[in-house]
Amino acid sequence: MKNSSNTVIPISTIGRARPAVAVPDVAVPATGLLLDRLGRPMTDLRISVTDRCNFRCSYCMPKDVFDKDYKYLPHSALLSFEEMTRLARLFAAHGVRKIRLTGGEPLLRKNIEGLIEQLAGIRTPAGEPLALTLTTNGSLLARKAFGLRAAGLQRVTVSLDSLDDAVFRHMNDVDFPVADVLAGIDAALAAGLGPIKVNMVVKRGTNEQEILPMARYFRTHLGGKVVLRFIEYMDVGATNGWRMDEVLPSADVIARIHAEFPLVPLEATTPGETAQRWAYTDGSGEIGVISSVTQAFCHDCSRARLSTEGKLYLCLFASAGHDLRPLLRGTASDDDIASAIGHIWQGRADRYSELRALRGPDDDSGDAGGKAPRRVEMSYIGG
Repeated sequence: MKNSSNTVIPISTIGRARPAVAVPDVAVPATGLLLDRLGRPMTDLRISVTDRCNFRCSYCMPKDVFDKDYKYLPHSALLSFEEMTRLARLFAAHGVRKIRLTGGEPLLRKNIEGLIEQLAGIRTPAGEPLALTLTTNGSLLARKAFGLRAAGLQRVTVSLDSLDDAVFRHMNDVDFPVADVLAGIDAALAAGLGPIKVNMVVKRGTNEQEILPMARYFRTHLGGKVVLRFIEYMDVGATNGWRMDEVLPSADVIARIHAEFPLVPLEATTPGETAQRWAYTDGSGEIGVISSVTQAFCHDCSRARLSTEGKLYLCLFASAGHDLRPLLRGTASDDDIASAIGHIWQGRADRYSELRALRGPDDDSGDAGGKAPRRVEMSYIGG
């Protein structure tokens, strides 16, 4: 594994130092409401279905690290769809109401429609179906959109960092054309997978000039049907060479758009929502900004993340996960596994972004003054 300035820990080794997950002595029953140490409920579960991606975006899977020699997880290590569905059902019993499928690139996982069909059959304690969404780079969306909708998927979020073809090809680093992603968005709309969210990671000096063209396009061509969201370039993982001077604050993004298209703030639709919402005053839709660097939103974060090999992560910036796979493939009952999940969440106190804001983004020290442990890569547990 090579990198000019860091020794990269292979994905398969991340989290090995954490003790194996055990069934707690005191049972944690699934009551539909599970709170962590800071009083935050668990309402959203993000499931990574693969650690592979066909793009090599520099902020996520830079080509100099994730090259032809990179060792991905073997198929035997991945959770089966039945194992993912079993866990999802137990998470729903604890209060999860929304599941987002991520990757890597989730549409690379063979027969992903089969997993969606299984997840669509899960009900909350109140008897309601789960909200099922998926985040994709859009490269395979045109051919899969109708099948995904037929399987029970409700919405998609598409990552798109530029409308300029040269800029987009440079950022995805595999020479993939922007026109094919736009075709995927059109297909998703035609299939009924809307409203669609389009996420643009803004990296100062790379694609900040694309903010207004993106806003203009989705206002003019797809006004109201697509919610464009701008994400601050984040310090996720250890391979993307993140620097604070490459972060364009969301406040600057809003100011640039507001100067051309006046905006008014909107209230959040649900507690724990990651994006701050803004509406165009002329009624032609809305945008959002996700400001995890400049405006931490840890205080109401209600998201759990499950890796493709069954490790439970409690924060996007975590350094280790809780391995549930031995329980799944052992003799543990559903009640045992649900109790283990409950025990893990009840001990959660993660608030990385808030702590970073307190000590400064360039301070890499740990909470006890030592070197901070290496964070998990975003490509491994999704964004």
